[in-house]
Amino acid sequence: MALDPKKTFTDKEVEERLAACLPQWKLQEGWIRRTYRTSSWKGTLMVINAVGHLAEAAWHHPDITASYAWVEVRLMSHDAKGITERDFQLAKKIEEVVGWQPGTEADSALEGTPRGDLRFAYIKYD
Repeated sequence: MALDPKKTFTDKEVEERLAACLPQWKLQEGWIRRTYRTSSWKGTLMVINAVGHLAEAAWHHPDITASYAWVEVRLMSHDAKGITERDFQLAKKIEEVVGWQPGTEADSALEGTPRGDLRFAYIKYD
């Protein structure tokens, strides 16, 4: 059975779902939000581009605010005038991609960005 893309959730439902599945995200002023701390403008641009790619592929577009060392992503379904399943699913995919740390995975050939060398600093992981 397909989910209704325009069904909105109450604030209580949103907060419960965020606490259970997306603890770094919060409900504020009608949006679900997450701020990603980065190590530099390069990292900020990389986060923005990753979020942009995912949003375009999903055809669901967040509001993004950025500064030198942080990016805030805000999601809300404008057409439904509230938080919908689309917002939760895109937030989850953004969290998976931006928060991915290959160097921490067992049996991975991908070592991840060098952490001790600021030339390669990217995102400040939670």
